[in-house]
Amino acid sequence: MTSHPTVAAFGRREGRLAVNGVPVDRLAARAGGTPYFAYDRQLLTDRIALLRATLPADLQLSYAVKANPMPAVVQHLSGLVDSFDVASSAEMLVALDTPVPAQRISFAGPGKTDAELRQAVAAGVTIEMESENEAARAAHIGEQLGIRPRVAVRVNPDFSLKGSGMRMGGGPQQFGVDAERVPALLKQLGETECEFLGFHVFAGSQNLRAESLIEAQQHTVDLVLRLADDAPTPVRYVNLGGGFGIPYTDRDLPLDLAAVGANLSELMTGKLRPRLPEARVVVELGRYIVGESGVYVTRVVDRKQSRGKTFLVVDGGLHHQLAASGNFGQVIRRNYPLVVGTRFDEEPVETVTVVGSLCTPLDLLGDNVTLPRADVGDLIVLFQAGAYGLTASPTAFLSHPAAAEMLV
Repeated sequence: MTSHPTVAAFGRREGRLAVNGVPVDRLAARAGGTPYFAYDRQLLTDRIALLRATLPADLQLSYAVKANPMPAVVQHLSGLVDSFDVASSAEMLVALDTPVPAQRISFAGPGKTDAELRQAVAAGVTIEMESENEAARAAHIGEQLGIRPRVAVRVNPDFSLKGSGMRMGGGPQQFGVDAERVPALLKQLGETECEFLGFHVFAGSQNLRAESLIEAQQHTVDLVLRLADDAPTPVRYVNLGGGFGIPYTDRDLPLDLAAVGANLSELMTGKLRPRLPEARVVVELGRYIVGESGVYVTRVVDRKQSRGKTFLVVDGGLHHQLAASGNFGQVIRRNYPLVVGTRFDEEPVETVTVVGSLCTPLDLLGDNVTLPRADVGDLIVLFQAGAYGLTASPTAFLSHPAAAEMLV
């Protein structure tokens, strides 16, 4: 059994790993087979409670739906967070089906089509402008529909988030409007019927270094305050972005959330509240909310030897869980935490390599991992599967069956 801290968050029942009290083999029967993803609703609730207890009380939580857009997950979170951020019209429709009001849904992402902008304007969600062209198109669509578009400006900052797994700000970017171009865009928006709300700054993602997040948040607040001087109306919305990372491997240290929360408290009381008293200030989190709540479960279909090496071949693979194979942003591949879910209390006795069912050497889920002896029929469980799992994977690759999803 791996020593990774996330594994300890899941329980056990009769020697089997359990998700919110239900053993993984019973969940396989409930799902109709394997592979499947299971998300623990209690862990989701607990994560939001931790954030509420650690971050400033007047700082609101927005869930980035792209991290896990499963409707049941989004519905559950709708009663726990303050708002949603979506990155497509399909995600927007999922969010609109929840009790969260349209004015608490923001729509970000480059390349929004006229059809998507029309949907967003009609729904009354906040469109986060990624370019001057997009702003002009949204204003024109609003005129056609006779509706004032609710808009914010997504800013490409003049700094980047150090130590970020994925950089989304600083330098030339497809995301947002360069900070130095924002004042001109604000003037443009002031000449339209758009309802300007505020700013969105997202510098990077998957960061485990509190000091880097603290520095980026300080720069973000300073940037927003500078830009607010050119705003056509008082700023009522500030999205500080997210970037809170989770530990995927045994080498990763968890984020010091308390340090991040203390810094945000200082920024709220010392800078944001005095200067922007009307602003709803949010942090936008996806992976940090859902990532550690989910597992991917796949069944051993073959056990084979090849020149002194033991392979466990499972019925899943990278077509469902691309990130665990090391092909979704990892520079050096490292194993995600992995256990034999049907032998959860047994001691590790052998070193094996767990591979998927696809005809490619890239389909690697666990390389030289030490596990209890697993045979055909046993269930392999990969952790950290709650975010960027199924919908971030090439599900049509080699035309294998889809994986089920369930909220438990």
